[in-house]
Amino acid sequence: QVQLVESGGGLVQAGGSLRLSCATSGRTFSSYTMGWFRQAPGKEREFVASISWNGAYYTDSVKGRFTISRDNAKNTVYLQMNSLKPEETAVYYCAAKISSSSYNVWGQGTQVTVSS
Repeated sequence: QVQLVESGGGLVQAGGSLRLSCATSGRTFSSYTMGWFRQAPGKEREFVASISWNGAYYTDSVKGRFTISRDNAKNTVYLQMNSLKPEETAVYYCAAKISSSSYNVWGQGTQVTVSS
């Protein structure tokens, strides 16, 4: 059973930066499509970014501010978040597509709070 463990969340002022990490236990991490999602209070979970063999993708609202990357030697995916906004306060989740066309493994989430 592959497990995902997020870290790096916290409290930051508007305009600040955070880097989230997601460590996995999978043996074939390099083959996984990895994604970041977020869920704000009272809202549905939304896609933020993903990375796979064919590139990185972002939701429009974070383009130019967030960067997703991966270190296959460390089985870890990162989300660098710059110029954070208060409305981006949410629980951020890491997810993986493992032998699946949809995200089928999820982390427990890490809280990101952006103060105004």
